[in-house]
Amino acid sequence: MEHDLGNRIRGARRIAGVTQAELASSLRVSRSAVANWEGASGIWPASARLLSIATLTGVSYEWLATGRGVATDATEGLPAVRGELVDDPQELRMLRAFRGCRAPIRRALVDMAESQRHRR
Repeated sequence: MEHDLGNRIRGARRIAGVTQAELASSLRVSRSAVANWEGASGIWPASARLLSIATLTGVSYEWLATGRGVATDATEGLPAVRGELVDDPQELRMLRAFRGCRAPIRRALVDMAESQRHRR
């Protein structure tokens, strides 16, 4: 059962299309910590960290933590009213990474992107 948690963490990371290093950076842990969680080391993240992994990778917390239910809900990917649909994998990665950043970094990223918008 415990090894299944490692498989679900690996699966969540792959669903999100990120590397161990990218997930580690978003979680502010080492890449080896992510590798340990995904392996059969017997080292598992705390519940709060599992919630962060679920949020960052877009999978259900219940599925990630227990294996019950489904990894992703088909309705979760539907755009909200007045929202924008993100169907480009690279843009989705950027959005997920952006959401994991602190406010000052977010502001800097938005400023940089806006300054490059009209350059070709």
